[in-house]
Amino acid sequence: MKIYLDTIGCRLNQGEIETYARQFRAAGHDLVADPAQAELAVINTCTVTAAAAADSRKKIRLMARQGVPQVVVTGCWSSLEPQGAADLPGVGTVIPNLEKDNLVPLVLGLPAEDFELEPIQRQPIPGARARTRAFIKVQDGCDNRCTFCITTLARGPGRSRPIPAVLADIQAACAGGTQEIVLTGVHMGSWGRDLPGSPDLGGLVQTILTHSDTPRLRLSSLEPWDIPPDFFELWGDRRLARHLHLPLQSGCAATLKRMARKTTPQAYAQILSEARQAIPGAAITTDLIVGFPGESADEFRQSLDFVSRMGFARGHVFTYSERPGTAAARMADPVPYPERKARNAEMRAVCQGMQAAYRQDFLGAQLEVLWERAHDLGQGTWELNGLSDNYLRVTALAPAPRWNRIDRVRVTAAAGDGLRGEILI
Repeated sequence: MKIYLDTIGCRLNQGEIETYARQFRAAGHDLVADPAQAELAVINTCTVTAAAAADSRKKIRLMARQGVPQVVVTGCWSSLEPQGAADLPGVGTVIPNLEKDNLVPLVLGLPAEDFELEPIQRQPIPGARARTRAFIKVQDGCDNRCTFCITTLARGPGRSRPIPAVLADIQAACAGGTQEIVLTGVHMGSWGRDLPGSPDLGGLVQTILTHSDTPRLRLSSLEPWDIPPDFFELWGDRRLARHLHLPLQSGCAATLKRMARKTTPQAYAQILSEARQAIPGAAITTDLIVGFPGESADEFRQSLDFVSRMGFARGHVFTYSERPGTAAARMADPVPYPERKARNAEMRAVCQGMQAAYRQDFLGAQLEVLWERAHDLGQGTWELNGLSDNYLRVTALAPAPRWNRIDRVRVTAAAGDGLRGEILI
């Protein structure tokens, strides 16, 4: 059977469809890059914002227009709106999040234990979802109660994957030639709390570095309050990417309190100071929400001023979106939508300035770059595009397509939202 896989939203969703890809291939099926060629499509949906939910529905409808005979839907949007998903044209099966780890055996009508064997070597998913990096799911669900977040409702309580299962996935990815492993989860900092002996994320990272040959290991999003005192010592191993994504959401203490975030601007700034002292050149990226209910002009200004002092390498700015079922959706004093959009533009401009300043710090420096794309310019010249360990986008010219290889590159100039360099042979 020919199968098409697609996803909307977070890196965890990407990690899940990579697991499905290995399992479908292990069962003897082929993956295709074009839904028009597929006999079955699996869409992993998202609902973190209203726009993400709309994108999920749009992708599902596209499968029907492409004539896919069987469409399976899973993920956060379909878990919260199962009837809405089932009513969309072409949808034959809706699998809730709490059952999605068994999606492939459920779809194929096979015993789940058939997929507990060591997975086959990873191969990139064909088409738009092809990635040089392998996204490995280590944890699912969340026990936090941030008032704006619908993910807790959609994903359920926190659940950790045991170390042997994580290592098996990583070793399969490395055997398939993967140069970078990205650990993903909804609340990754809580990893291990529900496992015997209550190990922590630092122990998991150290075990992966000790028992795998991955050239590069990257961590996805971490809540700042989950970072233990000795955590940054792990970066003594140069394979650990100098990149921390630490969601802030607001730089105003009063807004953070209404969001039920377990941090303050002062505590957050202290974490950033410790990270930068321990990891020279580290890229600190973050998420920010503007227009949260009750956010006055003064509160927004406090947030903007705090963010501007943090020197983020990148900031993902979200306009607050009411999600039914969350506490924030019932709060008083909603910010008018035009004002939310104006604040988004102002915060985004500050983040873009910090991103440009961070890039400038690396002019003339040498970076290790994993090439993710290669474009044939003709006459034996290729333009390569990839990411450094500290999350800088770099382009360079080469006489061959060095896709999925890591090269040392000297940065020569800023170029748009990234850097240009020359490969050091």
